[in-house]
Amino acid sequence: MAINLQKGQRENINAPKFTIGLGWDTNSSSTGTDFDLDASVFILGENKKLVSDAHFIFFNNLKSPDESVIHTGDNLTGDGDGDDEQIKIDLTKIDPSVKEICVVVTIHEAESRRQNFGQVRNSYVRIVDDSNNTELVKYELDEDFSIETAVEFGRIYNREGQWKFEAIGMGQTGGLGEFLNKYN
Repeated sequence: MAINLQKGQRENINAPKFTIGLGWDTNSSSTGTDFDLDASVFILGENKKLVSDAHFIFFNNLKSPDESVIHTGDNLTGDGDGDDEQIKIDLTKIDPSVKEICVVVTIHEAESRRQNFGQVRNSYVRIVDDSNNTELVKYELDEDFSIETAVEFGRIYNREGQWKFEAIGMGQTGGLGEFLNKYN
């Protein structure tokens, strides 16, 4: 049975291979343009910085060098039920220098399209055990992000050999660039 997390709550991840599912719906846009939300993953070392440029996973770089993190591809509209984008994690392959995996969702061309997370609803991140397709944890973002164009949904981190998930739900107004500056 899945554990529904609240912002800031942490839970152990006891599956060596799992999928991070991200989902959202958008309100009718007054801008007349579809929303293109993009999931990105920052694979960080002990210093809370990218292990290398190749450890920034997004729609133009779908695999980490060790293939422990694989983005399944970009969903350009978010239409339909279920996960809009997925990231597969295999902790058995992960480089020992990796201590944290941050999951961020941004709105592509948010500024030019005049879009923000205040126009996005039913956002969630969930972790599903690949061995039995069981949902382990789910975090539904219910904050009102009225001006933010990027949100850190959550992070997976290693503490004393145990991998954990923390529900973050922190927005930024600077889009993906803000997170690149933070983690690079």
